[in-house]
Amino acid sequence: MISLQRSLSLFALTCLLAAPAARATDLVAHRGASFEAPENTLAAANLAWQNNADVVELDIHLTKDGKLVVTHDANLKRVTGRDAAIVDLTFDEIRQLDAGSWKNPKYAGEKIPSLDELIATLPAGKRLFVEIKTGPESVPELAATLARTKMTEKQISLISFNYETLVAARKALPAYTTIYVSSYKKPKDPSKAPPSLDKLIEDCRKAGLHGLDLQHTWPLDAAAVKKIRDAGLQLHVWTIDTPEIARRWIALGADSITTNRASWLREQLSQPAAVANK
Repeated sequence: MISLQRSLSLFALTCLLAAPAARATDLVAHRGASFEAPENTLAAANLAWQNNADVVELDIHLTKDGKLVVTHDANLKRVTGRDAAIVDLTFDEIRQLDAGSWKNPKYAGEKIPSLDELIATLPAGKRLFVEIKTGPESVPELAATLARTKMTEKQISLISFNYETLVAARKALPAYTTIYVSSYKKPKDPSKAPPSLDKLIEDCRKAGLHGLDLQHTWPLDAAAVKKIRDAGLQLHVWTIDTPEIARRWIALGADSITTNRASWLREQLSQPAAVANK
């Protein structure tokens, strides 16, 4: 009986992993290994690589003196304690701030890195998702950074919620993959509904974008995913820390899943669902 149960479990796991056989699903470390380390820092990126993440996602802003720094919020209060907008500070001023203590005292002194510094952590065979948190004004410096660091289109994908920013990136960096990010929350007021999937696909088509990065709350089924694929678009999903939700999107054939816990989630997904849920 035990042998039979074990065989059935192995068969179920094999079916799960084989379901999207033609399209492996990458695990993207959201802001690096942000569950354990201070987000968007070198410590978080390096820990994500040590934990064998396929991709690290990071966020960029433009400083007062035109440098690109890696951090999520436009204001630095949450991660440094200083209530100041990035656009009002120079790179050198930002470098004086502690971006690690808020997460854990052992990370005291961790700095907000430049994009150049974060790129330098990239191991061979791995990739970065660079989320542009600003408008198109960051694109010229981004192009200069990618040229300076010799990053190729195989190593970097560009993502953003800002459509105009992606349009500018597509024109300035035509070789690079550009991905349109969209959140989803069912509104109480139907007149304030988020863009339809058809609208997102059409926007991608018009600008020549390469894919969608959808919040996992999007109510998509296999037919909707087929519509995305038929349009020639990639499908990425954010941010998932629950194995059951991850399995659903893997079964639908997502190209990647963004998660705060890439190492843990990979371990959970390597087990049969019944075992992982115990």
